[in-house]
Amino acid sequence: MRLSRADRRSVPHNDADAFADAIAGWRSAGGTGRPWISVESLYSMDGDRAPLAALAEIADRHDAVLLIDEAHATGVFGPDGRGLAAAYEGRANVITLRTCGKALGCEGALLCGPRVMRDFLVNRGRGFIFSTAPSPLTAATVRAALGLLAREPERRARLKALMQSADHALAPHGARATGSQIMPVILGDDVRTMRAAAAIQAAGFDVRGIRPPTVPAGTSRLRVSLTLNVDAADIAALADAMGQALV
Repeated sequence: MRLSRADRRSVPHNDADAFADAIAGWRSAGGTGRPWISVESLYSMDGDRAPLAALAEIADRHDAVLLIDEAHATGVFGPDGRGLAAAYEGRANVITLRTCGKALGCEGALLCGPRVMRDFLVNRGRGFIFSTAPSPLTAATVRAALGLLAREPERRARLKALMQSADHALAPHGARATGSQIMPVILGDDVRTMRAAAAIQAAGFDVRGIRPPTVPAGTSRLRVSLTLNVDAADIAALADAMGQALV
């Protein structure tokens, strides 16, 4: 946003009305051009979701572009793992970013949207023009991963079962059930958080401590992110390790 040199506004998190008010206020103050609404569909620290339906309606009403980062939803939610914004595919005013380095197990990202956006980036996007092109191997790997998502829905079903198992096993230790693979355990104190993270890692679990400025002051947390590399027994063992670390 800074590099674009465009006017920008921050609004309260996940408050759709605040987006509409910000656009109306910008226009009444003389703002011209087309506003953009930029959100993540699934947020990486709290595991909460953006109100996409309301934001899509606001974008239509205000002639805005809705830019949705699907980094943490790609491969996990939506038909064929296409993310939480799958229902808005093909709209002329919707752009989605799908990271290839998480569920797809590769690197890079897929930027999906109208042709005018794609042509503009090819011809004017400095970060694109002056980057080394991805290798054919990377492209083939991403293509294969997308095929697996479509052909093997049981992967997403298994991950959903793991989410439910983790909700039950980790809740006694303060984990917040989010309906996603991301479960924060908010401890508040920075020192306690990092000490607990180190103890859990020593027990063999890659659970990271997250502290400011990545998250707001007073909300330091353990961040649990589930993958298909674990099973229910691993989650139960993590619960035991967490219980000992948080005594």
